Amino acid sequence: MNRTWKTFILITIAAVTLSCSQPETDTAQTDATPAAAETGPDPTVVDADHYKTEFENELVRVVRITYGPGEESVMHYHPDSVGVFLTDQHVEFVKPDGTSEEVHAEAGQYVFAPAGQHLPKNLGEEPFELVLVELMSAGTEVAAMEETGPDPTVVDADHYKVEFENERVRVVRITYGPGEESVMHYHPNSVAVFLTDHHVGFGRPDGTSEEAHVEAGQHSFAPAEQHLPKNIGEEPLELILIDIKGP
Repeated sequence: MNRTWKTFILITIAAVTLSCSQPETDTAQTDATPAAAETGPDPTVVDADHYKTEFENELVRVVRITYGPGEESVMHYHPDSVGVFLTDQHVEFVKPDGTSEEVHAEAGQYVFAPAGQHLPKNLGEEPFELVLVELMSAGTEVAAMEETGPDPTVVDADHYKVEFENERVRVVRITYGPGEESVMHYHPNSVAVFLTDHHVGFGRPDGTSEEAHVEAGQHSFAPAEQHLPKNIGEEPLELILIDIKGP
């Protein structure tokens, strides 16, 4: 999506504990691991039916993943990634050494997955969908937040809650009730994945403002900036914001 989007992606957050947000699997890590010594096939090339690139720049690639009941892929590789689940999921992952693991996840959860290869299969009876934010190897360090603007998780902890952080990313859950607004704050380069429909107004440091509409399941890359969001919709809103750190 475009920069206009960015204006509205960094919005709100009320959160759940990390244990509730991470799916029930060892795939959810608390520390990033070094890039795999070997890579492997790109799923968007070897399995384009299930993996489609929707955005890419020097920092991230955003891939939408969809499987029907019983469908499986081929062995492929992902770099360090954050997956945000848009539906409930029951998936088996076969690893290159022949071992396998089953994963259960609920819609709205996410997972940080270190780089590696696997072969997924949908063991559930329903289709599943997720947005995968792959971290590119050539990341760009962002300035410390105190040098660029207030950290929303500090100045507005009611709406913005950190649920995961390592040297590569910070995952923030944002929630707003109808009519609720924040204070002026700063976000680094980020990717937002929207869990609900949004109608949000954004005030900027120069006094201008903008409204944005977005649908559940959409995502957007947002360049670093300051803004003051307000939920001008009639329903609560929720999103997962992935702040991008260094390489």
